[in-house]
Amino acid sequence: MSQQTTSAEPVTREGHGGDLAVAVAQAHGVSTMFTLSGAHVFPMYDAAVTAEPAMRLIDVRHEPTAVFAAEATGKLTRTPGLAVLTAGPGVTNGVSAIAQAHFAGSPLLVVGGRAPDTRWGSGSLQELDHPPILSTVSKLAATVTQVSTIADRVDEALRVASSPHRGPAFLDVPMDQFFSRAEVRLPAAPVRDRAEPDGDALRDIAALLAAARQPVLVLGTDVWADGAEEAAVRFVDETGIAVITNGMGRGVIAAGHPRLVTKARSIAFGQCDLAIVVGTPLDFRLGYGSFGGKEDTPAATVVHLADSAGQVSTHAELAGSAYGDLTLALDGLREALQAQSRRPDWSGWTARLSDQVSVATAKDAELLGSDADPIHPARIYGELLPRLADDSVVVGDGGDFVSFAGKYVEPKRPGGWLDPGPFGCLGAGLGAAMAARIARPSAQVVLMLGDGAAGMSLMDVDTLVRHDLPVVIVVGNNSCWGLEKHPMRFLYGYDVAADLAPQTPYDKVAQALGGDGETVTSPDQIGAALDRAFDARVPYLVNVITDPEAAYPRTTTGV
Repeated sequence: MSQQTTSAEPVTREGHGGDLAVAVAQAHGVSTMFTLSGAHVFPMYDAAVTAEPAMRLIDVRHEPTAVFAAEATGKLTRTPGLAVLTAGPGVTNGVSAIAQAHFAGSPLLVVGGRAPDTRWGSGSLQELDHPPILSTVSKLAATVTQVSTIADRVDEALRVASSPHRGPAFLDVPMDQFFSRAEVRLPAAPVRDRAEPDGDALRDIAALLAAARQPVLVLGTDVWADGAEEAAVRFVDETGIAVITNGMGRGVIAAGHPRLVTKARSIAFGQCDLAIVVGTPLDFRLGYGSFGGKEDTPAATVVHLADSAGQVSTHAELAGSAYGDLTLALDGLREALQAQSRRPDWSGWTARLSDQVSVATAKDAELLGSDADPIHPARIYGELLPRLADDSVVVGDGGDFVSFAGKYVEPKRPGGWLDPGPFGCLGAGLGAAMAARIARPSAQVVLMLGDGAAGMSLMDVDTLVRHDLPVVIVVGNNSCWGLEKHPMRFLYGYDVAADLAPQTPYDKVAQALGGDGETVTSPDQIGAALDRAFDARVPYLVNVITDPEAAYPRTTTGV
């Protein structure tokens, strides 16, 4: 059993509602507030700028960007991100981003304004009961009814958001209570709760692993979120198991590691006899938990390790499962395997997968170096990859164009990859990029943006400029919704509602907002343009005109 402990005794604080909320958030390690200005939440701004130390305040151009930025902050720092939204449309504009955090398991607190209690029911500005709207995509959604309880409710919400399985929490505060004052005892800052996984379950899984001839390990987002990346490396290095990563599991096993076989995914998943999936749901990205059964092999045995009971798959047929702290789970499984009388030999299987990685790498090189005109999207990654530092953060926001990123970008370090996660929400990129620049101030930050996604958030280049957050933005501009255009043609023989204006100069949008950029129309121009982007001290957008017929060769549609 796990126990919740605290790091210090509570202290007394007097102030308005914003003072109390910010004090508690800072005690939880929150250092940045993302918002779009609204009078209902003015006390939060006053508290941020007068706090000692002050809380950084980033104001954006559209509320979804604020929440996407806070969600990405939670992903990168593993401390809850904070978004503050004004009442009514301010909150409803953030719903999709909150839903993304829900499906991605990102620690996030959203504080909303609310029409004053003294006017409730009489039709005051932006009067809306928010919690019922947020309840299905939040771990907690509630209204704080008294200024004297704000500190305790914010503490509760942050604890809920950061406890496995992580996710968003939402609180709104009536305007009259937010502006009121109280003297309260602030809750003590928490210390992490570590749940011990079932030892018998781990021993049973170890027996399955010892008997396996062709096992594969899958490491997902929660391995990073739970701080289990070192345990994952120990497990892979000491057992020699073949491993595939997804989500923010990317980089946990560094690119180039001899057991990282993501490029041999089809064979690994199709012909394994045991799949151990750690820290990610058995959703459409993993064939809904169906492994093996290809090339005359039997269906594979499946094991699921999760950070909490509710994350263990209920739709897939499992031969074993365990939940709890993932460091303890991976170390416990490794130790249980060492105690097995049989020492498995997977060298033939892993060598076969490694050979396939080499074949796939050679095949990838052809497209990465493509001289095709119009530009093949893969050529952009061919130019980008050698320019990425080991500590770079790559953000993906788009359909087909970002699918190529998922295929070619393998981070060298954990926490180096950001994408929307299983919810598949476009428009997250600008917020994620600003979060990455703040969280990793010395690292390269590169946003790979589809031209469709660009239309959802590009105005927030203005935010990057105003807050001195230079990032490299690469737009793969194929002038269409490629993820829809090609499947619709396949189904109907034609497409509609899938085209965008041809060769839109998105770089000029960046320039108009105070950044810089250029349009690239030839493959031999890409490298030099990227160099200029990395050298720039402002947000720099490289608008690459790509071939609309170059569709990503996907094997799953997610349905």
